[in-house]
Amino acid sequence: MKRFVFASILALAIAFVSRTDAAGTSKTVNGWVLDSACAFTKGLTKPISRDCALACAKAGSPLVVLQDDGNIYWPISETMPAEGQNKRLEPFAGKRVTVTGNVYNRGGSNAIVIEKIAEEK
Repeated sequence: MKRFVFASILALAIAFVSRTDAAGTSKTVNGWVLDSACAFTKGLTKPISRDCALACAKAGSPLVVLQDDGNIYWPISETMPAEGQNKRLEPFAGKRVTVTGNVYNRGGSNAIVIEKIAEEK
């Protein structure tokens, strides 16, 4: 009986944690919109140029939001099947933005479902 109670409590705890992670957390993120490959391979702290970020995006490289602290946020789709977010980010390529949306963290990666995005002034 004790095993059954323990197993039941464990199952409920796992279900609660899984459900909480799946919901995401509303957050505002500030940073640069740039090509994901340059963010990693070149160790950039900001984009080289708007044209460079746009050229990479048009070639299919995902655009990301890079915060000043080095955290990278991958814009993701909330709909299924999921859609790439480059079209939505291209107007902001190479610029600083403020993004609000649901943030998800998994395995050290950050993703955000964009609700609002605006260029920083």
